[in-house]
Amino acid sequence: MKAAVVDYDLGNLPSVTKALERIGVDAPIIDGPDGFTDDLDAVVLPGVGHFGAGAHNLADRKLDGPLKAWASGGRPLLGICVGLQLFFERSEEDPDARGLGIVDGDVKLLKAPKVPHMGWNTLETTGGTVAAGVGPEDLVYFVHSYYVDPDPSAVSATTTYGQRFCSVVEQDNIVGVQFHPEKSADVGRCVLERFFQRLR
Repeated sequence: MKAAVVDYDLGNLPSVTKALERIGVDAPIIDGPDGFTDDLDAVVLPGVGHFGAGAHNLADRKLDGPLKAWASGGRPLLGICVGLQLFFERSEEDPDARGLGIVDGDVKLLKAPKVPHMGWNTLETTGGTVAAGVGPEDLVYFVHSYYVDPDPSAVSATTTYGQRFCSVVEQDNIVGVQFHPEKSADVGRCVLERFFQRLR
């Protein structure tokens, strides 16, 4: 399997590529529209940081159009943390910025006594496949202040921190996780493996 990791100056690229390589996935880094080649099985959009900066960088590198085309063509796309948030058109973090708009819904500020939500937490699975092997006491690693609020039919796992929020999105060929599987040890590895098993 071969999955390109998108470089738009807002991702944890070494950790993501190493996590993919550990499960036997070739993970070239792409930073422009020419990287979306026919030999790819999937594309991964990681992300650490600010929604507005991410949206600007994707547009500046002319990555937004190819990502939309990839998604609309039914090809597998995985978003991680801010990468997931950029699947949506708008975020409360930067109301003037425009994300990809490939998943309907909003990105909202977490209502919790302390943000960012930083550290280990659990998933409550509600359907879907990528988190199906995660148990109620298994932990994954989060670092975020905003969360996605899609149509309930796209939510396949939730997490509670101050409020219950969507932590995994699955919509046809599009999958997104609010946590960092590349930093979530064996549980994160399981989630990544299930994403690629989904392709088979």
